[in-house]
This record gives sequence, C-alpha cells and structure tokens, in this order.
Amino acid sequence: METDRLIKFLVREGQLLAAAAVEAGPEAPVPAFPGRQVRDLLRHIGTVHRWATAFITEGRTHYRPADEQTELDGDELVEWFREGHGLLVAALSEAPADVECWTFLPAPSPLAFWARRQAHETALYRTDIESAAAGKPGPVAPDFAADGIAELLTGFHGRSRLRSEAPRALRVRPLDTDDVWTVWISTDTPRAEPMEEGPADCELSGTAEQLYLTLWNRLPLSAVSVTGDTELAKLWREQSALTEP
Repeated sequence: METDRLIKFLVREGQLLAAAAVEAGPEAPVPAFPGRQVRDLLRHIGTVHRWATAFITEGRTHYRPADEQTELDGDELVEWFREGHGLLVAALSEAPADVECWTFLPAPSPLAFWARRQAHETALYRTDIESAAAGKPGPVAPDFAADGIAELLTGFHGRSRLRSEAPRALRVRPLDTDDVWTVWISTDTPRAEPMEEGPADCELSGTAEQLYLTLWNRLPLSAVSVTGDTELAKLWREQSALTEP
C-alpha cells in the first residue's frame, strides 16, 4: 500500500480511537487484554506515537527506548493522545521521501516503514478500544487489512518463535481480496511469501478483516475457517507471540 494512503489511514484510525476512548471512558476493561483498561492502551499508544515521531523528526539511526508513559487520565489523557497522534501525522506527512532513521522490519524506505507500522498499530488499538466501548470493533477496510496481514506474515513472523520439527505449510487466504500467502514453518525462522505454491497442510480463510484481527490475536481461531490440519493452526496460535523491537 502506498505511503500516502497509509498516512490517511493513520489519520482516520487515530480519530476513531480517540472517539471510542471518550465513549468508553478510561476505566472500561479491554476484552483483548484481560486486566487492562482503556487508559492503559491510550498511554501505551500515545507513547509509541511520540517514540516513532522522534525517529523521523530527529533522524535517529539507532534504537532508543520509549520514554516513560504519562500519568495523565480522563479528558487530559485523550487530549494528550490526540496531540501525539497529530505530531506523528505531521512528521510522516512532512518528512522527505529519503529520510534516514532506524527501523526494525524490511521496508522500501524508513518513511514507508513508519507509516505502515503506525497505521496498523493504531488500527489494532482502535479496534481494542471500540470493543471496550461497544462490545465489538468497527470495520477494517479489506485492502488495509490485507496490508496488515502482509506486514505480520512477511515481516513480524521473521521475529516469532513459531517452529515445527517437521516442515509444514500454512496458507492464509482472504476471500474478499486477491491476496494469498503461504507460510513455511520448520526448525528455522518462519518464511512467508505472497503466493500460492504447492499443497498446504492447513488453510485459514475468511474476510481480510476477520483474518487480520485473528492473526493479530484479537479474535479466536473460530472467527475464520480452518481446513486441513487444525493442530497446525493451534501451533501457530500458541507460538506466534511477537517480541517488542
């Protein structure tokens, strides 16, 4: 997906997230994260936005940890989130295409990386907070969801601990886009390609939105269709936890 479109999604997702946080209130529990409240997610994503902004605007070429999270709460916390979101959007919109800074996944450029990563990070937290407010998340656009699946499978899964003694193939097929991925799982780092190549031991299918939220552990496996070896799907679920950069 083009960087300009990802920035537009980032704008929209952040606005929806803030609106859902106001509706839910800071103390609302978040279904995807037992024991956590809306205020916890706002503090986290607001900190992440400022952390990402600093790499872009200051040209940081080495990893630096994020600052301590704010102790703000209530309306002040929502406004703090909106401010950080706005700073991130401005940084991405105004940065030169050849900006150099630290990244942690393969991408055509640092600008493309940060636009994509922050758009999806914000979108996922938006669905979490909407679920806290209304019991379920609002929709995710199919092409944007497919882009998030691609980022997860071809990027983040290279950092996961998913392994299998016997080589296996897991296919992921959205039914409302033209995408398909095959994930090869072995004793080495998982490898995913955006193609349909050879037979698969297990296939996950559903709408791009369903797969996006399931693969990012926001919905149970029962939210999508699982055909073939269901044990492989369960193995993915158990071992696909991601590490922080």
